[in-house]
Amino acid sequence: MTDPATAYAYAETAGAPGGELVFTFHGTGGSEVQFHDAAGALVPGAHVISPRGDVSEMGALRYFRRTGEGVYDMADLAARTRAMAAFLAAHKARLSPSRVTGLGYSNGANILASVAMDEPALVDRLVLLHPLIPFDPPAQPGLAGRSILITAGQRDPICPADLTRRFADWLTAQGAEVDLFWHAGGHEIAPAELDAIRQFLG
Repeated sequence: MTDPATAYAYAETAGAPGGELVFTFHGTGGSEVQFHDAAGALVPGAHVISPRGDVSEMGALRYFRRTGEGVYDMADLAARTRAMAAFLAAHKARLSPSRVTGLGYSNGANILASVAMDEPALVDRLVLLHPLIPFDPPAQPGLAGRSILITAGQRDPICPADLTRRFADWLTAQGAEVDLFWHAGGHEIAPAELDAIRQFLG
């Protein structure tokens, strides 16, 4: 039987024993190093684990398959969400952290959000940069009290603003504490987003 803790290739930087654990998730075409060092700078002393997506889309790494721009293979998303949740749970059990934070961008934000919607107890704080959830999730009362930052571009051609607002509203309806930060651009990460992340993470 495969150990869920080794189901993904990943980068790891040790933090203070029993301290905060941060998981980072790259965007399409990125890798486990995309946000790994940044997470350590944003949360000093944290233990950081960054899994590499195991789906290739014409050579670009992702965390789940899609059949077109903004069109997800829902069966594949469900299966890979379960695998990622098991990965997170295994490392959480191994490290016994005081708190767990997840940070993901684009496709990485989407897999992180999907895990949180299925297994909300795994992550205490979520930073979702430019997520796209183009479906209506079922109610998830386990998200109540979770702290979530969503950042987005007002002119993002990949993540339409109305879908971002709809997802933020859904999270709020579940009882999550949601901060929604906009910048005037598109799908790129703007400097002002980094400031919002720093403030959110404290």
